[in-house]
Amino acid sequence: MSQDSRLTQAAYQGPALEADRDFYRPIGEQTERREVVEEFTIPIRSGQAWEVPAGHVCRISTVEGPQVGDLNLWNRHDPRERFWASRTRQLQAAHVSTFDRLWSTLPFLRPMATIVGDTLADYGSDAEGGRLHDTLGTRCDPYVSQMLNGLDFDYHCHSNLVRAVLPFGLTEFDVHDVLNIFQCTGLNDHDEYFMKTCPAQPGDYFEIFAEQDLLAALSTCPGGDLSQPMFGDDNDDPVDNCHPLQVTVYKLSDDLLGDWTEPGSPKYLGQHGLKPQSWA
Repeated sequence: MSQDSRLTQAAYQGPALEADRDFYRPIGEQTERREVVEEFTIPIRSGQAWEVPAGHVCRISTVEGPQVGDLNLWNRHDPRERFWASRTRQLQAAHVSTFDRLWSTLPFLRPMATIVGDTLADYGSDAEGGRLHDTLGTRCDPYVSQMLNGLDFDYHCHSNLVRAVLPFGLTEFDVHDVLNIFQCTGLNDHDEYFMKTCPAQPGDYFEIFAEQDLLAALSTCPGGDLSQPMFGDDNDDPVDNCHPLQVTVYKLSDDLLGDWTEPGSPKYLGQHGLKPQSWA
């Protein structure tokens, strides 16, 4: 192996990052061994929150046409544990797909969910370097819109997520960096974030296996398929490019789960050196 190859290897490696494919593959593929326990559709430019019990699968589908969705996750019993996009980007990838894991914040640091289905997994990297399901960017929000364009708009993904979680006792301060599902993004030659048109078609889906009891929230992005800019000079409102997203929660047969157990946190002793220490 050349020195250059060693320098570009993943910075974080180890068996803790590897999903057991022999366990997760049947969960994603043997869909006949599931039972629907909840299903609903999120209209355009809105958001909804829902629960996903541990050991269940949640599917997000493009039922009518291409549409980007911004996803947040929390531990249902302790919202201080929530999805950590930047650490997931380091531990897994900037763009995630089947068998990647979505990791939680410190001090919990454990998989919240494992991706078990992605009908767009073969998209790979396009000619411009665009890839799908990114952890690079975050939700659109009215603060940036006001700062850049002087416009007020109440249906950005941030606002949709805020409204979605209020019934669960959470607030704007709990909404966090997202997983951009179905969104095609990358970095250009100037290391700047770009977004491309969503390639999803009706019937495409993205599935996660809940590794713990989850509260999930999803916004149907007001940019729809992102085929045109939302705001700025001479930009029309792309509402015609917006489509709903469907959410389905499945209970799995017991034999698919086998002896699966909820992942634990690293066994760090804590206190971060704030206790007396002898170096003798």
